[in-house]
Amino acid sequence: DRVPPEPFSHVREVVEQELSAPLEAVFARFDRAPLASASIAQVHAATLRSGEEVVVKVQRPQVATLVRQDVAAMAWIAPYLVGRIPVAALANPPALVELFAETIAEELEFRLEAQNMLDIAHVLRDAGQTLIVVPRPHPERVTRRVLVMERLHGFHADDIDGMRAAGIDTAAVLRSLMIAFLEGAMIYGVFHGDLHGGNLVVMRDGRVGLFDYGMTGRMAEAQRLAFLRMMMTGAANDVRGQLAAFRDLGALAPDADLDELMRILKVDQPVRDPTKMSSEELIGEIQQVLRALLKNGARMPKHLMLYVKNMLFIDGSIGRYAPEVNLFGELAKIYGYFAEKHGARILRDIGFDPSRQALDLTGVRAGLGIEGDADSLTPEELQARRDTMRKKLEEVR
Repeated sequence: DRVPPEPFSHVREVVEQELSAPLEAVFARFDRAPLASASIAQVHAATLRSGEEVVVKVQRPQVATLVRQDVAAMAWIAPYLVGRIPVAALANPPALVELFAETIAEELEFRLEAQNMLDIAHVLRDAGQTLIVVPRPHPERVTRRVLVMERLHGFHADDIDGMRAAGIDTAAVLRSLMIAFLEGAMIYGVFHGDLHGGNLVVMRDGRVGLFDYGMTGRMAEAQRLAFLRMMMTGAANDVRGQLAAFRDLGALAPDADLDELMRILKVDQPVRDPTKMSSEELIGEIQQVLRALLKNGARMPKHLMLYVKNMLFIDGSIGRYAPEVNLFGELAKIYGYFAEKHGARILRDIGFDPSRQALDLTGVRAGLGIEGDADSLTPEELQARRDTMRKKLEEVR
């Protein structure tokens, strides 16, 4: 959100062209300096003639042309990466470029973003979520390149000290964001697809104002049900069921050998702690799993990629927002929420009753390489494990 901004003369030109009126005819005040400036657009604080405070999202004048040129360059080089870099085959560069082109084309159309805002707001209202706030767009002032919306005030995502000084429970903030995101994906099939610090503010009452809906995840009903099964089978430590859900999501080939994958993943063997392996052993384990995934057509479909992208943001924020939290305890709280609030719906949708099935952390521990039945893990401990494995990999490199 700190990209060098466009000159104000360019901003004025775009706004006046899109709204078909002089700036002063629409706004009583329009700040020349942007509140935030990103690669596609920048946002300016303004006041409508009615006196209402708003923010105006204005697309950079040349960004659409630059995007077309970048996509063309990436589309040309992507096929050459396949077969040359092992991990590139798993990532599927041509499909990644196609995904990027699709998502950024959506981000360049602010009328679509306004509709996404209304859809997400409807989901939040239907779910009874009151801690996540979607700014209200002004329909008569939404065009392809300009989006006028309600202004929300709050702490920047990085101002954690300020939040705590104001008495805000930052761990609860992150938990609310996580629940709303998962609820949208699992229950409604619609979710904000671009969570990061520049896209949110934490309001003084502890609610989260969430911005930038250009990248919104949408799943067809069959995909939503597969995603729901992926999450619930993971919570029940049903590895084969989870792999089947991955397959149905399009992350594995339709004829993927699930038994082979389970054998490669060593589901029936005792967990080995990767922090205790030698560098060569760790590399060998990674290569073995990678080969098995490639053999079974592994790839990352759009909705799953957006989910992973959001989880990376939440994962990276836990150590700052909730440094002393027990991660296993947080998982139990979130699982309990879905069991209590959506248990009947989940049972009807996929035949799984979370109110009768306790959360099984065995698979979570195994995925993290934690031996035994530890019931506590802090963000600091998790980071220490990751640092150890990173050092081992760097030794080999």
